[in-house]
Amino acid sequence: MALASNAPLFSGILAGIVGGLLVGMLSGSHTSVSGPAAGLTAVVAAQIAALGSFEAFLVAVVMAGVIQIVLGICRAGFIAAFFPSSVIKGLLAAIGVILILKQIPHVLGHDADPMGDKSFIQPDNENTFSELAEAWFDIQPGAALVGLLSILLLVFWDKIKVLKKSPVPAPLVVVIFGVAMSLLLRKMGGDWVIETSHLVQVPVSNSPKEFLGFLIFPDFSVLANPTVYIAAVTIAIVASLETLLNLEAVDKLDPEQRSSPPNRELLAQGIGNVAVGLIGGLPMTSVIVRSSVNINAGVKTKLSSIFHGALLLSCVMFVPTLLNEIPLSALAAILLMTGLKLASPKLLKQMWGEGRTQFLPFIITVVAIVLTDLLVGILIGLGVAIGFILHSNVRRPIRKVMEKHATGDEVLRIELANQVSFFNRATLDETLRSVPRGGHVLLDARNTDYIDPDILDLITDFKDTTAQAHGVQLSLTGFKERYPQLEDRIQFVDFSSREVQDALTPQRVLEIFQEGNDRFLSGTRLSRDLGRQVDATSLGQFPMAVVLGCIDSRAPVELIFDLGLGDVFTIRIAGNIARDKVLGSMEYSCAVAGAKIILVMGHTSCGAVNAAVDLICSHKTAAEATGCVNLDSLITEIQKSVDLSTCKTPDQWLAGEKAAYANEVARRNVLRTMRKIRERSSTIDNLVRTGKVAIVGGMYDISTGKVSFFQTPESSSNPLPIAMATVV
Repeated sequence: MALASNAPLFSGILAGIVGGLLVGMLSGSHTSVSGPAAGLTAVVAAQIAALGSFEAFLVAVVMAGVIQIVLGICRAGFIAAFFPSSVIKGLLAAIGVILILKQIPHVLGHDADPMGDKSFIQPDNENTFSELAEAWFDIQPGAALVGLLSILLLVFWDKIKVLKKSPVPAPLVVVIFGVAMSLLLRKMGGDWVIETSHLVQVPVSNSPKEFLGFLIFPDFSVLANPTVYIAAVTIAIVASLETLLNLEAVDKLDPEQRSSPPNRELLAQGIGNVAVGLIGGLPMTSVIVRSSVNINAGVKTKLSSIFHGALLLSCVMFVPTLLNEIPLSALAAILLMTGLKLASPKLLKQMWGEGRTQFLPFIITVVAIVLTDLLVGILIGLGVAIGFILHSNVRRPIRKVMEKHATGDEVLRIELANQVSFFNRATLDETLRSVPRGGHVLLDARNTDYIDPDILDLITDFKDTTAQAHGVQLSLTGFKERYPQLEDRIQFVDFSSREVQDALTPQRVLEIFQEGNDRFLSGTRLSRDLGRQVDATSLGQFPMAVVLGCIDSRAPVELIFDLGLGDVFTIRIAGNIARDKVLGSMEYSCAVAGAKIILVMGHTSCGAVNAAVDLICSHKTAAEATGCVNLDSLITEIQKSVDLSTCKTPDQWLAGEKAAYANEVARRNVLRTMRKIRERSSTIDNLVRTGKVAIVGGMYDISTGKVSFFQTPESSSNPLPIAMATVV
């Protein structure tokens, strides 16, 4: 990066040392490695040119670090959460593609482009593709041999289980192999010698004093120059954004999926940039390439980053000549293999499978980063992702459900989104105007946090003008607390009132039950203002039906049939049997309170029925088997529906046979209860004879949620003509 930015070479090494040691200690990330970043290359080069000297540029670096510290204290790291995952994954894949394209020339020994440059347009006015083409005509035999053998070594190392689990990381083996091969080729001589220009080049010092002489210090006399402040803000914004994005991407690569605190990372990077600026280093960020290599090496904690900085410092200070023996082609092989892992076909296939709203931002981000640079590409990808979000918001701002209530009234419920902006105006206006004359529409804002003033004006105008002109009834809910100009009001009846009850017939009540169960199955339950229903039903109850169900916790009547407060009387007793007290409750429900049907509802996998079958087949009482002394009176009633000739002991049932048998007993038990209700209650019998009440049976399947209805010829004066009510 230093070479590509026209900065002193040692400045890039300092950024790597400080990024490893200082930022590594302060960062909350376990896997991120900081240092000079390719994404800052163009910014650094431009600011050095604008300020006229590297010493003046260092002042901007120090100030940029201070700005990052302030951003961290102000908890500005939250911005990372607003970048779509498709863009982050596009960043990872793009870095992988760039590594592959940029490292192929270096693997072949063509090192015209600086090793750390990642931009499409290079400092030498070439680009990624032209450099790749030139590499085929400038192959260095020795460097290419080392590079290709290094790739093979990395591939085989990853394939052989013993080597893969070895504590020695493959990249380290490749570096040692590269140095050994370079020395061997040098002895061979001729074209196979790897020249110095194709080896690592770090400044060489002969003493600590000479090493310290490489340091360059900022010139604070330029603080009066406004350009310094512009440069500082630019570096701070670009470095912070790149850090946050890389941190998010690195967390996705972490095998343990740990989450790094972004605000702490901004503080760490800020302190690091202040320190590096004071001693002559380049600005730094979290670097995706270093971090990816770090993760691929099997890192577990941030000690690897700290050790990276310490090792870099030690090697540059004490053994720079050894570092300068490492062939660039060996390092390029490591980076190329890292790129293959980042830009894997598996990731491409995954993003394709997630649909175009995820794939297009992903692939556009990849192409944009490869053809420009990291930040420009990310901004392009982000723009595309935002475009899809806005397009989706414009097309689907609301959820429409046609509800049919107990009165028979059909109400179009429009459920507004969490955020309703002016982008939604056209669609909402079209939806409201499509309500037919004389129709009823409910605007539901209970789950909405924000409504744009333009939308409020649209609703107000529809309420005051359009709805009245078209004879449309408009109900509102969820507006009152936040938008007092739109008072909540419900203009339809969504519970069983006296008027509703009087208008109902047994046939219509059964239809209501079936419609409610259908809504329960589809997840489209009616919206109910329960607070309003509490007030409305506080003065009286006018139930449309009485339901005799089982006490089973999996069979709640009001939920299964999507009912509101006051709609039904519910009687729950184990095995849904008709005892005297149960019959008394039914008589009151029908003769006094006006219920139109009696629904006897059994269910599959009924514990009471299973117990009755087991006990009668094994010739035991409930008290003997369970210790429940009052249970026998219930069990013996259910057992009257069991055919003793078909009984089997528990060990005689085949797989699934017992469950099917018990479900059939449960159904016969419902039919028996339906008959006993009329036999034991003359009151209900008279109501059935006069057609005021009908008795209906139902079986609730606890595995599907569906209720099957049926009747007997004796349970109604006329069979109810509804498709789902079968006569048995």
